[in-house]
Amino acid sequence: MSLIDDARDLLATGPLCDSCLGRPVADRSFGLTNAERGRALRTTLALAEDEPYEEPSEPCWVCEGLCERFDELADRALDALGDTELYTYQVGSRVPPLLGENDRLLRVDAGFDPEAGEELGTELNREIGRRIGRRLGADVDFGRPDVQFLVDLEADTVDVQRNSISIYGRYRKLERGIPQTEWEKFDESVEELVAPPFLSAFRGTEGVFHGAGREDVDALMLGSGRPFVLEIKQPRRRNADLSELRAAIEEGTDGTVEVESLAFATHGAIERVKEHDGSKTYRATVDFVEAVDGDAFDDALDRLDGATIEQRTPNRVDHRRADLVRERTVLAIDGSLEDEYTATVEIHGEGGLYIKELVSGDEGRTEPSLAGLLGADATVATLDVIDVEGVDEPFFTPEFRLDRDGAPVSAADAERAAVSDDTPNGAQPGDDILDGA
Repeated sequence: MSLIDDARDLLATGPLCDSCLGRPVADRSFGLTNAERGRALRTTLALAEDEPYEEPSEPCWVCEGLCERFDELADRALDALGDTELYTYQVGSRVPPLLGENDRLLRVDAGFDPEAGEELGTELNREIGRRIGRRLGADVDFGRPDVQFLVDLEADTVDVQRNSISIYGRYRKLERGIPQTEWEKFDESVEELVAPPFLSAFRGTEGVFHGAGREDVDALMLGSGRPFVLEIKQPRRRNADLSELRAAIEEGTDGTVEVESLAFATHGAIERVKEHDGSKTYRATVDFVEAVDGDAFDDALDRLDGATIEQRTPNRVDHRRADLVRERTVLAIDGSLEDEYTATVEIHGEGGLYIKELVSGDEGRTEPSLAGLLGADATVATLDVIDVEGVDEPFFTPEFRLDRDGAPVSAADAERAAVSDDTPNGAQPGDDILDGA
């Protein structure tokens, strides 16, 4: 059939607005809205039949006037946005089942493939999104946008979902007795010391701290620090000076916690930091109950260097972790006796290696151990983590860095940033979601 026959069959189903007339052929041509396609079909049919061209005069039986509300719904979305800033956005919708069924019946009744063109909801998302983009000067993002608009036509609501911001960094903990995340047994944590300046700057509702493992509460975190991602939930601001936030943290904690290498990150950086294989280097001060001979000490370290350690879940954590036997490797170990009862040991271990138990043996739950090889009880007096690095590649690679140009926008900027839909001077924000195909 010809395109004219298609237009005739579609109009034979009942009164149609231009958008509903054009939507079944949305996969034809580019750079046109469905309304423009529909008007072109209506015009072509009038010319072919040498009849007067007439604008639609009756209510559209398919969308029941919905396609005339794109501007209104975009305005409501911007009202719902309020003072929330964004760089990117996406529009989603819930179309009433009756209208969705009408959209399907239009194709069936006109003899079209039921999947021809595009669905009503797809056009709704695009047309509202195009208007929002032009008003704000923002870009659409079909992956993880800063803001997700949800237009629920059945409930007659427009909701705004503000997706979280992720900040990558490394922290140093310079005081013992501080857990990494909030714990009711302690007055403060690294999370509670780091998060407040970010929550204030980004106007978020909650900060969630994701670390590349965690050191013991009584251990220091030194060196270049431990990788982390701070996730700011429901932010109303999208940009801040990270160097100023770093200074605010260090000033507010009196140097208890320091952060460095701060950078905006993708949401995927959270899983990366938590799941990427890492190795850790520790420095431990070890106390012996009995006098230890220097040669025996050196021999024990030689036997541990490169050894595979079998560790049953330590007694000190078995109340909160599964009782398993894990194998971990001592990648390197070195140390020296300070006197016959005290030593300093530096251990480079595979991620998940329990250092205190490697030293003490944990009543035989860790084999081999320093205490077991020496035949002398040994305990870790102090423990410092001095390095945390990724295996094979760093924790934070360019693919997880989020670089953005310019400043974010909000509905308050719309009057200054918006470009009217009929501006002829080239492509404008929102044009990348113009086509239906």
